[in-house]
Amino acid sequence: MPISRLSDLSDRALAPRLVIKVGSALLVGKEGARRRWLTALVAEIAEARARGQDVIVVSSGAIALGAATLGLEKGGRGSLADAQAAAAVGQIALSGLWAELLGSHGLTAAQMLLTLDDLEDRRRYLNVTATLTRLLDAGAVPVINENDSVATQEIRFGDNDRLAARVAQAAQASAVLLLSDIDGLYDRHPKEPGAQMIPVVEGVTREVHAMASTESNSGMGSGGMVSKLQAAEIAELAGICLVIGNGQHERPVARIIGEGIGTLFLPRRSASARKAWLGGRLRLKGSIHVDAGAAVALRRGSSLLAKGVTGVEGHFDRGDPVAIVDAEARVVAHGLSEYHAGECAAIRGLHSSEQAEVLGYSPRSSVVHRDQLVLK
Repeated sequence: MPISRLSDLSDRALAPRLVIKVGSALLVGKEGARRRWLTALVAEIAEARARGQDVIVVSSGAIALGAATLGLEKGGRGSLADAQAAAAVGQIALSGLWAELLGSHGLTAAQMLLTLDDLEDRRRYLNVTATLTRLLDAGAVPVINENDSVATQEIRFGDNDRLAARVAQAAQASAVLLLSDIDGLYDRHPKEPGAQMIPVVEGVTREVHAMASTESNSGMGSGGMVSKLQAAEIAELAGICLVIGNGQHERPVARIIGEGIGTLFLPRRSASARKAWLGGRLRLKGSIHVDAGAAVALRRGSSLLAKGVTGVEGHFDRGDPVAIVDAEARVVAHGLSEYHAGECAAIRGLHSSEQAEVLGYSPRSSVVHRDQLVLK
């Protein structure tokens, strides 16, 4: 039986493996690390472990802690160099804090610092999966953060919401719990009169995206509701539930799960492990635009043929990940291209019988094969 309500997250049979994401504003205050709050959260993690559940922590806070130590303005986010320097200093303090508090419950903390490329490259992604599996089998609690001391704007997640969802995919987790500064997803900006929180969302649709606010109330973190919905989409591809809940309370997990206060995103589908990885990629090499007929065919499970291609953007080679975009500028799917960008452009709109003369060799069966494609 799948997860259907928040209380199910405390059931070992329904949720054997949890990913808990902690935001910067929850972990770091004006006076530094919020030890009392974190001590209570670690106790909840220990309780989950005692129930037989695996727990993976995705923890922000390194930049904020390092900025305070170095005296950097804007919380260490004034420039990329400031953020990298702050992260280098703060990560030591952050990992030490988690190790100390988890150790007080007899639990071993294991630090993993990841970049976007670690989860975008297929081989490195599988290495992450193997490491997480071994750590959990050994009884450790992995504590994961983006490697901000080396990540640049081009190769970074930018927020730990999406990182948490990608880690959940790699670890084959049951659910992701995003501890935030808000109770959940509201049908409009929560400050507007009459705004209501939505307890359950079955699939992230365009209507759900329209409800999101880009604001982060704390001003300390880098993710708002938009990034959380993107995280829910990434989790959904792998059949993983995601929860947005308020972490500002003492023992926040008990409040969310025990009292049922939060938004539970239920997946509508579950792709294969490879397709979930492909669909969750955040960095694509280009896009292939298609006509209405091709978009319909793709949604029915067909491969993308050159006849339905109307345009090509970007510079990509054969095997590179691309977005497939319909006539209304909506992303229909992600897939691995069978041609490089120039070839795609050259054969767009052509039947297979016409492509050999243009290409100089027999055309492949499709531009993007359905086995290398995942719908969005």
